[in-house]
Amino acid sequence: MARTLIALLEDVRACEVCVPHLEFGPRPIVQVGSTAKVVIIGQAPGRRVHESGVPWDDPSGVRLREWLGLTDEQFYDPGVVALIPMGFCFPGNGQSGDLPPREECAPLWHERLLAELPSNRLDVIIGQYAQKRYIEDRGKTLTETVSRWSTYLPHRVVMPHPSPRNRRWLSQNPWFEAEAIPRIRKRVEEVLAPDAT
Repeated sequence: MARTLIALLEDVRACEVCVPHLEFGPRPIVQVGSTAKVVIIGQAPGRRVHESGVPWDDPSGVRLREWLGLTDEQFYDPGVVALIPMGFCFPGNGQSGDLPPREECAPLWHERLLAELPSNRLDVIIGQYAQKRYIEDRGKTLTETVSRWSTYLPHRVVMPHPSPRNRRWLSQNPWFEAEAIPRIRKRVEEVLAPDAT
């Protein structure tokens, strides 16, 4: 890993910009290696991840790995997969789930982190907050944006959040797992193939 990336990750993990707003204190969660070809841009760590310090260490992570066709070993190898949330710390509890990701993180860190990654990568954009930042031609709703999944390939994938809270959305939109997931898995496999360019 290049020294610039090591120093950058040290800065991210020491960040305290949002301390006044974090009920449970800062614990930035990020995983980046300079050779990662799959970049997952999600929302923010939940309480369980905040406590463990392991990104996507929850039922959402299990489903996400299934959707992408990745083993735990691949997923947690920073040289294979980069995990860059919209908010790096657990934002706290809201009335109906976690609070939204803190708005300070992405403008402060994303551009610098993404600049350290290969240009021929696959960005996996998860949930409405990431889509709002990274998908310029998104639809009026998350469903509308995700329904256009094939138009963002080969360099991007859009997904709903894999949270168990989204069971209803998945049951109302069976096309996502029936049609989109097999093609997304294939694209992940293509990107990670040894001879991929």
